Amino acid sequence: MNMQPTSVIAAAADIASSQRPSVAKSWLKAIEITARIEHQPHRLLADVIAGHAAAAPDRPAILSDHQSLSYAELATRIAGYTDWAIAQGIAKDDTVCLLMPSRPDYLAAWLGITRIGGVVALINTQLIGASLAHCIDVAQARHIIVAHDLLDAFAGARPHLTTGPRLWRHGGTIDETSIETALAAGSDLPDRQPRDVTLDDLALLIYTSGTTGLPKAARVTHRRVMSWAGWFGGLTDARPDDRMYNCLPVYHSVGGVVAPGSMLMAGGSVVIAEKFSASRFWDDIIRWDCTLFQYIGELCRYLLQAPPAPRETRHRLRLVCGNGLRGDIWEAFQNRFAIPRILEFYASTEGNFSLYNVEGKPGAIGRIPSFLAHRFPAAIVQFDAEAGLPMRDAEGRCIRCAPGEAGEAIGRIGEADARGGRFEGYTSAAESDKKVLRDVFAPGDAWFRTGDLMLRDDQGFFHFVDRIGDTFRWKGENVAASEVAETLAACPGVIDTSVYGVAIPHSDGRAGMAALVVDAGFDLAALYRHATERLPVFARPLFVRLRPALEITGTFKQKKQQLIDQGFDPATISDPLYVADPTACSYVPLDETTYRRIVNGEVRV
Repeated sequence: MNMQPTSVIAAAADIASSQRPSVAKSWLKAIEITARIEHQPHRLLADVIAGHAAAAPDRPAILSDHQSLSYAELATRIAGYTDWAIAQGIAKDDTVCLLMPSRPDYLAAWLGITRIGGVVALINTQLIGASLAHCIDVAQARHIIVAHDLLDAFAGARPHLTTGPRLWRHGGTIDETSIETALAAGSDLPDRQPRDVTLDDLALLIYTSGTTGLPKAARVTHRRVMSWAGWFGGLTDARPDDRMYNCLPVYHSVGGVVAPGSMLMAGGSVVIAEKFSASRFWDDIIRWDCTLFQYIGELCRYLLQAPPAPRETRHRLRLVCGNGLRGDIWEAFQNRFAIPRILEFYASTEGNFSLYNVEGKPGAIGRIPSFLAHRFPAAIVQFDAEAGLPMRDAEGRCIRCAPGEAGEAIGRIGEADARGGRFEGYTSAAESDKKVLRDVFAPGDAWFRTGDLMLRDDQGFFHFVDRIGDTFRWKGENVAASEVAETLAACPGVIDTSVYGVAIPHSDGRAGMAALVVDAGFDLAALYRHATERLPVFARPLFVRLRPALEITGTFKQKKQQLIDQGFDPATISDPLYVADPTACSYVPLDETTYRRIVNGEVRV
């Protein structure tokens, strides 16, 4: 049963005496903000920004080396994209693709286009060729805005396209294809009445790698945008004088919506760095006078691996927020860099529940307070690794895990009008259905499969264990093993391929490894070129293992677990092993010396 906002707030207030005041205050603020969102169904994030622009026009909204915008300037820029969308005849639910680096205008573009009911597909700038074309085609876009420095990538995808979106170039030479020309023309349009766009309308398509295959487009409504901004704004206690440093890709939900949204909701500022740099990180934090930054686990590990420097503690950070900070480095990270508070969370773009470690317990990804169980309906069920499915009892029901027992995390899917448990799915109904587990604990119930193994300790805190299936995470990105395998299989000399992730000490996620069966025409340098030309950096296998044959199950599925368990140690593997060498532009033999340097963290991978 859903609790009303007032009763939820009262319940949260009751726990203040039993928890640290900062914890209770964080939950209260988040609940209050998200409750207000539900009472204003026509108020979008662009409207919130317009309100700040009216109240404090000169307050900085977005800061970067490329361009900085006050709230008034950001509101004007958003309005320009709204006018452009109207001038182009973009109707409600029409899609525009956005292929741009992390820059302030990226946010202005999607905020403006979605304000009148358009949908913006946020395209991964690391994709090339067929993968990039797939994402554009899935969106069924009428228009695509491409940064001038990404035109070559778009040109490489064009032969693979089955759709024909109109190209608009952002930056570079001004001509008839320039978005700047169109924006200037749009400013002369008469005032237009806003369309009837509500929280329930679709705002964004954000791509996510599922258990198999090419990226899928997750549907993100305006409610989801506002909820993300509200929850994180509340839990971080965001204020107008805050500055959030964001060096995560803006085409992902965290870097593109959560981090900027939490600040813009509160009237604070977001600093956008085009990419992460360990050597420049603390200089940027100090130069921009940041009070928060958004992280992923890999970023934290890279910072720890960098040589110590006095500037790394000369900041005024009060909190850092993110996901993937593992327990083995949590305290070292917090102590070395003098971080007052860490807010670790768990969520996925398409998922229907989130976890927040408001208490800052090292190694945990969060817990669900009892008064919010209806908003975050989650369970952990026993999982059959061989079958790749949750286990069922004699009555066909899933089995809840005991404390300390690892299983798949699932979230109950609520009714369409329920505040908790929403699952908005993908653009493909078939792909959406694959993520739904039915008849879990009762006839007819439906639960979202996260694809993540977790365990819950005796205090109720959730801990991440591993990914399930053929998807592994590397360099902050999900890698679909089947897509990589399909790409490598097209390389001359490759007969069969199995792709999987292997753990490397001192690194987060799993590095890609390809076990190959090859013929006499196979060439390692050719394989390296083939992967480089067709796969984004994060998806290219770091290791190659040559096998006489690949084992399969009785149902013709590849047996990967033994390969995963064996890793990449040349001392225990008799097969030829190779590692990617960018200097040689090839895969070179992996010997004991190189192996030791990798596992000791002496080689950056």
